[in-house]
Amino acid sequence: MTKKKVQTAITPAKLNRIIPKGKLLAIGGKEDKGEGQPDEKPENINFISEQVLKRFVAELRGDNPMVLVIPTASEIPEESSQDYVTLFKELGVTNVQVADIRNRPDANLPEYLEMIKNAAGIMFTGGDQLRLTAIFGGSDALQAMKERYIYSNIIIAGTSAGAAAMSTPMIYEGESQGGYIKGDVRMTTGLEFLKNVAIDTHFLTRGRIVRMTQAICTNPECIGIGLEEDTAILVTDGGKMEVVGSGLVTVVDGMGITESNIYEIENGQPFTAKGLRVHLLGNEDTYLIPAYERLQLQ
Repeated sequence: MTKKKVQTAITPAKLNRIIPKGKLLAIGGKEDKGEGQPDEKPENINFISEQVLKRFVAELRGDNPMVLVIPTASEIPEESSQDYVTLFKELGVTNVQVADIRNRPDANLPEYLEMIKNAAGIMFTGGDQLRLTAIFGGSDALQAMKERYIYSNIIIAGTSAGAAAMSTPMIYEGESQGGYIKGDVRMTTGLEFLKNVAIDTHFLTRGRIVRMTQAICTNPECIGIGLEEDTAILVTDGGKMEVVGSGLVTVVDGMGITESNIYEIENGQPFTAKGLRVHLLGNEDTYLIPAYERLQLQ
């Protein structure tokens, strides 16, 4: 098999930063769960049943690895978590537990911290990404997950809202079919597993490329990653990205922007930008998320 070319932006040779030992799997939503057959998607020759979730299971390490499902983003956490418990068991994972964290006090409970400590893989379900950041921000649970991600060979996955919350900045609201009006797109600080990266999901299905572009125009140092449904990125070494799944990943690189009016116009007016770079990546394509050497103030 011919190895596909790595797409990359400018990366300095020397970086004074920690390289995480863990992996991230950000999923664009509606990942195939084996409920249908491949012939239900005849237009997509890349379709492989349960491909994304099978990859998550394949990346688990250890004997009898434990998968921890976190349904915090969902308004129906029992149903959301049970779907994944059943699915992972069907995929051969016998040890599946649920951290039913519903508020900030829950995110500091010792029993959930112990689950995080022992997990080989963590799965954030879909729902509302703002619930994730509002509940986990500054919590002991999030600190424990970040420590595991930095220092151990864990895989942390999220689908839909669970994927969008992995990055900083985090898009949490906007006009799905619009985004070309200044002020349409709302952002906040995400869970910060990936910094200077903005992740958006259901990307092509819901026409979100313009709202992603607005997010990048407000700070061109950030890289925008748009995930289509049933499509994911597997991130290793903190920035080496591989596409997994049946759809496309869109990368929006704003470092080369030559002109934009985003800082001149009033809210409610359409913004413009010139000089953007856009990459479209499919299954097995790779991309190196740029890490720029900057002075970090504590």
